[in-house]
Amino acid sequence: MSVLEQLLQYQKKDAELRKIEQEVATSEERKKLVQARNVMKSAEGRIAAEDARAAELKKLRDDLIARVDETSRAIAEYSDLDEMVDGGGDIAFYKKNALQLQERLKNVKAELTRILSEIAALSAEYKKMMEQGKAANRQYKEYSEKFKAVQASRADEVNALNAALAEIAKEIPAEYLEKYMQKRRENVFPVLVPLTGSTCVCGMDLSLAQQEKLAGGNIIECEHCRRFLYKT
Repeated sequence: MSVLEQLLQYQKKDAELRKIEQEVATSEERKKLVQARNVMKSAEGRIAAEDARAAELKKLRDDLIARVDETSRAIAEYSDLDEMVDGGGDIAFYKKNALQLQERLKNVKAELTRILSEIAALSAEYKKMMEQGKAANRQYKEYSEKFKAVQASRADEVNALNAALAEIAKEIPAEYLEKYMQKRRENVFPVLVPLTGSTCVCGMDLSLAQQEKLAGGNIIECEHCRRFLYKT
């Protein structure tokens, strides 16, 4: 049997295997498995981002609380304003400082209220995302088992075809088989294609010298797509 015949025989069996692989890969079980996995990963990413934001908000909250306490203590120092004036202090200066501190306290408290509101909203959103993540995780596990069942249902066919391919491969020269498998790994199929006129399936036009090399059942590689070419 010629190398061309061996490769064509191998490719025929390989096409059957590829068909099963595609059917399994496009099954509803796998589609739902991938969908659940994507939702789960998205939820994980969002939860991580929310964790980071929660840490930022906690630091802002703690800083604002400290500023409220600090400003409140400073305002308390002006509680005995009359005594300070009696002691020779400038009442205008004290009042100005007291008003500035009160305005600062008002602004800090407003910012603190905003931060606490954002923390509450973030907490509710975090809880929601955790539930979504758990639901996606349950779906992922469910469809993972269903997809395994689909794979198992085709296992006998796949094993039989792999065994047949292994037998055929024993007769194919290593250099041809390795090049074939390389294209297969690149998801290029068919690897072995007939010349159409003077053109490869990829559109590459072969010279007369290259076409002559195909005489007598020989095969060559397309210089463009690296498929094996033969004449029918």
